[in-house]
Amino acid sequence: MKYFLFLILLFSSVIFAQEEEEKTDWGRVFGGLESNMQYYMEDEGLGVEQPNQPFRSNNYLYVNYSLEEFTAGIQVESYEENALLNYNPKFDGTDFGIYYLNYKSEKWDVTLGHFYEQFGSGMILRAWEDRALGINTALRGARVQYSPTYNTELTLLYGRQRSGFGVSDGDIYGFNAEFLLGETLNLYEKNQDLSLGFSYVGRYEELPFETDNYDELTNAFSARVDYLYNSFYVNTEVNYKTKDGLLNVQNQLSEDFAKPGSAVRLNFGYSKSGLGLDVSLRRIENMSFYSEREPSVYTTNEGEILTSVDYLDKVINFTPALTKQHHSLLANIYVYQAQNAVLFEDLAIMKAGETGGQIDFFYNFKEGTALGGKYGTNISVNLSSWYNLPGQYTFNPPDYDTDFFGRGTKYFSDYNLSIRKKIDETWHLGFNYINQYYNQRFLGGGKLVKSNIFTTEATYNFTKTKSLRVELEKMWATADRKDWAGAVVEYNLNEKLSFYVWDIWNYGNDDPDRQVHYYNFGGAYRKGSSRISINYGRQRGGLVCVGGVCRFVPESSGLTLAFNTSF
Repeated sequence: MKYFLFLILLFSSVIFAQEEEEKTDWGRVFGGLESNMQYYMEDEGLGVEQPNQPFRSNNYLYVNYSLEEFTAGIQVESYEENALLNYNPKFDGTDFGIYYLNYKSEKWDVTLGHFYEQFGSGMILRAWEDRALGINTALRGARVQYSPTYNTELTLLYGRQRSGFGVSDGDIYGFNAEFLLGETLNLYEKNQDLSLGFSYVGRYEELPFETDNYDELTNAFSARVDYLYNSFYVNTEVNYKTKDGLLNVQNQLSEDFAKPGSAVRLNFGYSKSGLGLDVSLRRIENMSFYSEREPSVYTTNEGEILTSVDYLDKVINFTPALTKQHHSLLANIYVYQAQNAVLFEDLAIMKAGETGGQIDFFYNFKEGTALGGKYGTNISVNLSSWYNLPGQYTFNPPDYDTDFFGRGTKYFSDYNLSIRKKIDETWHLGFNYINQYYNQRFLGGGKLVKSNIFTTEATYNFTKTKSLRVELEKMWATADRKDWAGAVVEYNLNEKLSFYVWDIWNYGNDDPDRQVHYYNFGGAYRKGSSRISINYGRQRGGLVCVGGVCRFVPESSGLTLAFNTSF
């Protein structure tokens, strides 16, 4: 099937090129190419050896052909001779990663093959791709969307989740309904709006044993309400997952340890010109959801044992961390990942989810005021705190009984202040203070870390396209690697060419041999829809995060070349 689609696309593109001069509409070909290559080197300062295959690359070619209501597409992926370090071992060789055929009209949207989808906020279903994190959880099967009216959308789907170049064993069923009720209920005239959403996702996987504690089919449900009145808004989402088996200490599926799951989210706020307040509260209990209950196990070349969960593989749902996404290098050393799973590690570490929230406040002091000055001053405050669920936990046999309200052991907090000030047309200044609490014992092993981070930055605009940005950072930490200092310099020569150099120095490490610099320098060139970048330097080991979702990367050193273009 996939090779047949590829031949159709190739043949169609040739016809399109031949007939273009005759102005005949033979459709449209569009797509892109992305290549990320790295040459890893030995680095005595970091204590890392050169891999057996030092040159590695991830490459993606996607081509789509559309004609009237039909669109067909493929994505060819190549990981030769190996994928970049710490990517899913199933990303190996060269093959078709995605292929699909789509029909779309005013009321119908039908896809056969691979597709991406999200229900609500994604807490019971999100099939998506993020190449930087090595994630592609597309479903392969069929999806039908029907819109009987412009304010109603119904979705029905079935598929198996992508894992490497194949699919997982679990069958995924889904249904979603969205209703926009603002016009129907004449709410627009009252400066109001209302929408409702309902979803169902089922995962069927045969069990390796017989048990009366849970079924082969696990069902998940979601209900959502969004309401807007003038500058005020509120939205809430309630999710429930039926009873399902949990993993024991050996990462094996248990016949006896089984629990249902739930997630409740409440978001409300106020927004108008120059002022904004947003509050997000969430409670999650046992909402890890995989297309295969028991993870695959891999052994790295270094002898480390990892599972498919570590590679974010076979994950049906999506739970981002509700914390501020910092651009500071030092503020991203201790980053929080949403704790949606049940984990019984030992007598001291037993957790069933998370509870907490985040508050965002923004205010713009107007131009001409005492604090605003000539161009105004922007100030923002962000507060987030996350905790284990309170309740009774028993290690042997494993069991728990949680309380809905209250807080358990503290996982993480991030309290930060940001000030942005435009001095004149050429100078822009910024200041940040960040206070973090990171309980490594509950979040991956280690000691409790409390840190304070200060950053200051200045941007000087020579012209509308030429600018220089400098940022200085300082962290004081109580444990782990302790104190850091960092600096960033970015120079934009024009709209096409830019350069950068940065360095973070772990000068406060208790081990003198680990008081190293993690430096990096490079540049990028853009022309039209194409971009090429090159850099050389060291990668700090730890979590790399995009949009609140993270994956672990090992320490490394080397040269990186990246290219992407679209057509």
